[in-house]
Amino acid sequence: MHTPEGLVGIVDRFDHVSIAVADVADAAPLLTLLGAERVDGGHAPAGGFDWVQYRLPGGARLELIATRDDDPQHFISRFLTERGAGLHHLTFRVEDIHRAAEAASRAGFEIVGLDDTDPEWKELFLHPRSANGVLIQLAEF
Repeated sequence: MHTPEGLVGIVDRFDHVSIAVADVADAAPLLTLLGAERVDGGHAPAGGFDWVQYRLPGGARLELIATRDDDPQHFISRFLTERGAGLHHLTFRVEDIHRAAEAASRAGFEIVGLDDTDPEWKELFLHPRSANGVLIQLAEF
């Protein structure tokens, strides 16, 4: 059986699992229990949310994301209202966001949220409807 090329040669690596939570500080004890070490974090001003990344023993990374305001229409607020805290997305680092978008579209995946305006971080998402129920983020950074 022939397998389509897909993102072969475009995906650099699996990067992290992102978990939506109400508050990143309140969620941190679980990561401490798991032996995680905080490695990065900040506020995404354009996105209106906080994020913190942790490295687990063995090198895997987890990210916590939480909204900073009470906007019920914020994507994290909607997620928490509909599903509660939990897995939000999986992130894969890609070499070229535009090649990734072309290949994913060609393979029949629905792309949402393509943003290439920041020279340091370009991203797109594969809608869960076309990705086995999981939001997949492809990011060039």
